[in-house]
Amino acid sequence: MFDKILIANRGEIACRVIKTARRMGIKTVAVYSEADANARHVRLADEAVLIGPAAARESYLVIDKIIAAAKQTGAQAIHPGYGFLSENEDFCHACEREGIVFIGPPVSAIRAMGSKSEAKKLMDAAGVPLTPGYHGDEQAPAYLHQQADAIGYPVLIKAAAGGGGKGMRLVEKSEDFIDLLASCKREAISSFGDDHVLVEKYITKPRHIEIQVFGDTHGNVVYLFERDCSVQRRHQKVLEEAPAPGMTPERRAAMGKAAVDAAKAVGYVGAGTVEFIANQDGSFYFMEMNTRLQVEHPVTEMITGLDLVEWQLRVASGEKLPLEQEQLQIRGHALEARIYAEDPAKGFLPSTGKLVHLAPPAESLHVRVDTGVEEGDEISPHYDPMIAKLIVWDINRDRALARMLQALADYRVVGVANNIEFLSRLTACPAFSGADLDTGLIEREKAYLFPADAGVADEVLQIAALAELLREAALADKRAQRTADARSPWHARDGWRMNATARRTLLFRHADTDHAVDVAYLPGAWRLSIDGRSVEARGELNERGLLRVELDGTRMDATVIAAAGRRHVFAKGRAWQLAAVDPLHHGGEGGGAEGGLLAPMPGKVIALVAAEGAKVEKGAPLLILEAMKMEHTITAPAAGTVKAFRFGVGDQVGDGAELVDFEATAA
Repeated sequence: MFDKILIANRGEIACRVIKTARRMGIKTVAVYSEADANARHVRLADEAVLIGPAAARESYLVIDKIIAAAKQTGAQAIHPGYGFLSENEDFCHACEREGIVFIGPPVSAIRAMGSKSEAKKLMDAAGVPLTPGYHGDEQAPAYLHQQADAIGYPVLIKAAAGGGGKGMRLVEKSEDFIDLLASCKREAISSFGDDHVLVEKYITKPRHIEIQVFGDTHGNVVYLFERDCSVQRRHQKVLEEAPAPGMTPERRAAMGKAAVDAAKAVGYVGAGTVEFIANQDGSFYFMEMNTRLQVEHPVTEMITGLDLVEWQLRVASGEKLPLEQEQLQIRGHALEARIYAEDPAKGFLPSTGKLVHLAPPAESLHVRVDTGVEEGDEISPHYDPMIAKLIVWDINRDRALARMLQALADYRVVGVANNIEFLSRLTACPAFSGADLDTGLIEREKAYLFPADAGVADEVLQIAALAELLREAALADKRAQRTADARSPWHARDGWRMNATARRTLLFRHADTDHAVDVAYLPGAWRLSIDGRSVEARGELNERGLLRVELDGTRMDATVIAAAGRRHVFAKGRAWQLAAVDPLHHGGEGGGAEGGLLAPMPGKVIALVAAEGAKVEKGAPLLILEAMKMEHTITAPAAGTVKAFRFGVGDQVGDGAELVDFEATAA
C-alpha cells in the first residue's frame, strides 16, 4: 500500500479522498491554485503545493506542474478525483513515464472510452446495445445535418470527448440544427479542446441509469449495482439514487452483464461507470463510460456498505478486488442531492460570494455531507459552484425520501443563492416521489417546481421581528458590560415608559412589498401586530441565529441570520429573505441597469450574435457569455437597436459589467 498520495483535484472530492486516506494511514498532498490558498482541501491535507493562478488551465490542468508537485513531495501515486485531468490520457501517460501510480484505469482504457464515437464502435463489437445514430468521423456541418434528418428528430448532438453534461444540444426540428451544432462545437472546444461530435436519436422519455463497475489488475471485474440519475437540468444530474426504482432482478443482471462486458472489452482497471439510456419498457442502450469515480458514488457506498475510494487505492496498489460478485449485496435505499450555489428561478444561474452562514444537517448513520467548503469560505467564479453533496440512507425508498426532506429542511446557507428549497420541492414532487422518472421530469413538472411567489406569511414576519428585538437587547447588554456602570437603566431595551406603553414599527421588505410589524413592549415579551392581527411573542436567540420562538403560547424553532441589511429566516422547512428597511432612508436598496444587459457574473465573451446597428425584437440573442463552465445568452430586453458592444469576443468581463449599448424602441 502507498505511504503518500497526491490528489490532483480540489473541493469536495479532494476532501473525500483525504478522509479515506487518513483512515487508512496514508499521507496526502493537496495541490491548489492561488484562488484556493485557504480552501478546505488545503487545510485538511498533510502537505499542499501551489501550482498556479486561479484559472484551471494555468493550474489544475497543467500536467507538468502536478507531476512536479508529486515528485517534490515524494508522493507514490496520484488520485485524479473527477473532472480536470481524471480522464486525460496524456496525464495518465505522464504518471506512467515518471514512475508514479495513476489511481485509475490504464492509458489504453481512457483512450478507448475518451471518444464517444470510438467507444460506441468498441461496444458494438462487444455486443453492448447502442442508441441509433451517427458515430462517424465526417464532421462537415451539412453532412451532420443530413445524418440528423435521416435519423429523425428529435436528435441529440454530443461532444465526442464530452462529459458532465457539457457539449450537448437537443435539436427538435431540422431548421435549428446548424445553429445548435455551432453552439455545441463552441462549448466542446472550450471544455475539451476537441469539437468532434456525434448525433443520436433522442429517446423521448428516457431514464438515465448507470452501472458502477470495478476491475483489478488480476482480470477480475464486478458491478456494484445501479444508480438512477434521471433527474437532470441542463443535462447535469441533480438528484441521484440507488438502487433504481422499479428495477427487476432480471433487468439488473442484464445491465450489469452489459457493463462488465464493456469494462472487459477495454481491459478496465479501477472504478468506472457505464452509463445507459433506458426506455420505459425496460430496453436500454449504451451511452458512454466514465473512466473515473463519479460525483454520485456515495449512494452506491451507502447501499453496499463499501468505501469505493479505499477500493481504488487497494486496486491501484496491486491488490485483488476485496469481494467477488456473489458477495455483493444491496441494503436499503440512498439518495444524493447536489447543493449548488445557483438560483433555480433564474435558469439555475450560478451564484458567487462568501458563505456568511453555513450550517449543514448533523451527520449520522442516515445522513452524510460531502463538502469542500466551510462557513467563511468563498464560492469562486473560477470553478464549479457546488457547495456540498447531501446523501441520505434508510431501509426503503419512502423512508429515504422522508430523510432527505428533513435533512434539506435542516440545511442553512446564507451568502449565495442556492437550490435547497428547489431540491425540497423536487423531492416532494408527486412525480419524483412516485418514481415516475425520466430526464425531462424537471421540465414537465415546472408548475410544481417553480410556483408563483405566494408572498410572506405573518408568522415569518413575526419571527423576523422577534429575532430583531432579541438581537437588539443582546447587543445593548454587550455594550453595557463594556461600560463602568453596566447596571444603569439607561442601557435597557425593555421599552419602559412612565404611565405609557412603548411602541414602534419594524419594516421588512419581501420582493417589492414592504410589511410593517407594529411592536408594543410588554413585561418580558412583545405584542406584535400586522394589519390588526396580533400575537404575544417571546423567545431566546443565540449567537448562531438559532431562535426558540413562542407566539401566543405556541413554540417552535427557527433560525434568523442577519447579513448585509437582510434577514434570512429559516422555519418549517422553508427559507425567506427579507430586507430590513430603515424608514428614514428614502434611497431604496440601490438600482442598476434594467433589461438584463449586465454580466450576471465574471466571465468571457465568446460570441457576438447580433450586429452593431441591428434592429432586434424583444428576446433576440445579442451575445453569449461563458461563465462558470456554462454559456449564458444575453437577450434584448425589448424591441430596439443594438447601438454598440462594449466588449469583443475573448474579452473578460466583471460581475455587473455593462455589455451592450442598447436603445429601446419608443412605445
